[in-house]
Parts: sequence; structure tokens; C-alpha cells
Amino acid sequence: MTSANIKLAVIGLGYVGLPLAVEFGRKRPVIGFDINQRRIDELKSGNDFTLETTPEELSAATKLSFTTSLEDLRTCSCYIVTVPTPIDEYKRPDLPPLIKASETVGKVLKKGDIVIYESTVYPGCTEEDCVPVLELHSGLKFNEDFFCGYSPERINPGDKEHRVTTIKKVTSGSTPAVADIVDALYNEIIVAGTHKAESIRVAEAAKVIENTQRDLNIALINELALIFNKMGIDTEAVLKAAGSKWNFLPFRPGLVGGHCIGVDPYYLTHKAQAIGYHPEIILAGRRLNDSMGTYVVAQLVKAMTKKRIQVEGAKVLVMGFTFKENCPDLRNTRVVDIVAELKDYNCEVDVYDPWVTTEEAEHEYGITPIAAPHPRSYDAIILAVAHQQFKEMGAQAIRALGKTSTVLYDLKYVLSTTESDLRL
Repeated sequence: MTSANIKLAVIGLGYVGLPLAVEFGRKRPVIGFDINQRRIDELKSGNDFTLETTPEELSAATKLSFTTSLEDLRTCSCYIVTVPTPIDEYKRPDLPPLIKASETVGKVLKKGDIVIYESTVYPGCTEEDCVPVLELHSGLKFNEDFFCGYSPERINPGDKEHRVTTIKKVTSGSTPAVADIVDALYNEIIVAGTHKAESIRVAEAAKVIENTQRDLNIALINELALIFNKMGIDTEAVLKAAGSKWNFLPFRPGLVGGHCIGVDPYYLTHKAQAIGYHPEIILAGRRLNDSMGTYVVAQLVKAMTKKRIQVEGAKVLVMGFTFKENCPDLRNTRVVDIVAELKDYNCEVDVYDPWVTTEEAEHEYGITPIAAPHPRSYDAIILAVAHQQFKEMGAQAIRALGKTSTVLYDLKYVLSTTESDLRL
């Protein structure tokens, strides 16, 4: 097989799979497969609720078709798996979506086929966890009858500058020949080029440490913010001053959620512990970042008390619920920690986010966002996500949502130092 005669399928059409399928669908026939019929119907109508692709981009992918039918996959010879790899309530890798996708592919796998995984996993997962499933359901032998590749996703939801084609892609294969085929396949669409890793395990490890590194850097800045807050020093002012040196990294404190940074380190620590090593630094960073919601509410309560605002029964507006600005992605949002902590104080919490659908927020977290905040109604306001709409409102309009005496906590440096009462 060569990359030119591959018949391609993309398994899973979420934030990662759909942009990939669309780009390939401009150049070659592609079947986009998802188990969610509603999602397929939406895409067939030319809409994408994730907003990662526009109707114009969908219509330009003239060689892309969508299906929920397993039978439609039988004509394919290469399957790119792009399903989620979250963590469970105990912060352990939650692999059922990946295993079920492997079962699906295994049922249609033929001799000579290639299965490429893009889902973030720990080193060894492809060959140790996915390959046995493929073998079981296909009756074929790995690296004799079928082959695998791994090319970790590097999608950045909401980012319209760094797209799938403009981010350099790591590729790998289970044999040198397959690695060449996988690399050539991605080079068809990745204008930024590719980096062919020495093995699947190297590619898996490279992906998982990308976000572990970011997580630890943010944890350091979060800890510095805790220290500077105790000293009465403005953290943003310190970071701006330090940032005047060319090699100071521009990280900012805040909540660390999402499908990558708040999740990937747990995949690496899980594997490390499985082989008998306790990763102290990585887990310390995770603990600190996971505690930030509790810290934010403690700071808010202290400020409310100083203003003689009754905390119990107080009405609090949380502005923003997604894990990052200017996208509808709710996966692993840590704003939910703030909401839960406020409710422990018996506060009445309104969550407002113009990017979020009520249905998804209720389904994922049991929280019903309000359609619009009520002027002069809130004892405290937390600006949790730096959506463009909130920036455009400005301090005066945001403060107008609060009562005469209110506390405005700006987590994302949307406002200036003098325009908010609290900042991280």
C-alpha cells in the first residue's frame, strides 16, 4: 500500500476528527464516521456545533461523506481514530471510548489495512491496549496482517490562527515502511510539515509531555500568584516586569481545565505508577492547579466579608463556563469547581456564557446557564473566562450587573488593576 491508494476513514467527528476529515476531504475520498446520529445529521446539513469548521469549509470538502453505518467502513483501508480520552472521577485514564472505537475498526479490518490513532494516550497504549482489541475482533495478526500508526492531535479549540494544517504534525508507524506511509499521508494536508518519530511509543510520549510541561509551568505561576497575593503584590505587574526579559515564558495564573492540559498529565502519571515510579513533581503541579477553584472562592468570600456582604444566600454571577475563551468547549472546565464551592457556601449562583448551549451544560454538569444576567442583582461577580463579548462590555457595564456594594473578581486580567476588586 502507498499513501496514494489509501481509502480513508476518520472515526469520531468531534473537535479533532472533523477538521481533519474536512482537510482530507478536500483532496481525497474520506468517510467520516460517528456513532452519534444527531451529529451526523448536523454535519450533513452543513453545521458544526463545535465551530471548528465553518459551513463554507464543510461544503468545500466535496469528497467527504458522513455515516453511522459500520458497513460503509468496509471499503476503507486506513482508519484514523480521533475519539476522546478523558479521565474518570478518580483521575485515571478513561479508555472505553478508545477501546470501543478499536472494536468498531476491528470488525471491518482487512489484511493490509492501517489503523492510525490520534487520541492522547500514555506511552504504550496503542500497542498494549488497542492492538489486542483489533486482533480479537478482526482475527488478524498485528504487523503481519494489519499495521498501526500514531499521530497525536494538536488541535487548539477556538484558535483560528493555529489550525490543523498549520501545526507541525508528529507521525509514526509500527514498521519503518508503515511510518513512511503515515508520514506521506499527513503531508498531503499539513502545510507546516511533519516530524517522523522513531516509534509509536516515542510519538505517544511526545504528545503527553507537551501538555504536562504546560501544566507544570502554569502551576508554578499559580503558586507565585498565591505568594504575591499574600504579600499584597499585583501578580500581573510582576509578570509584565519579568516578561521584559527575552527568555521569560509568558504564562498566566488561572484555572487549568480542558481536554488536554488538565487531563494528559494523569495519563503519564498513571503509566509511571504502573511501572513502579511515583511522579512527585507532575502530581504536585496537578494538585495545585486542581485546587485553584477553591482558592478563588476563599478569596472572594474574604473580600465579601470585608465589605460586610452576607455570604450565605448571596447572589453570585459567574461570567464564562467554557474551559477557555471564545469557544463552546465545556470538556473538563474547572469553572464548575467555583460553582460547586460557592454552592457549598449556600450562595445563589447564576452562570452566564453566550458560547454555551443550555442542553450541553445540563447534560455534562447539571447546570442551567441563564440567558442573560440581571442588572443590579449580584453581590459578587466572577469574570472566569475572557470571552470577547466580556472584553467588549468593559468594566462599567460589568459592574452595572452588581448591586451598589459588590465584589468584582477578574480571573483573566480582562480589566485593569483599578477596575476590579480582586485579581489572581
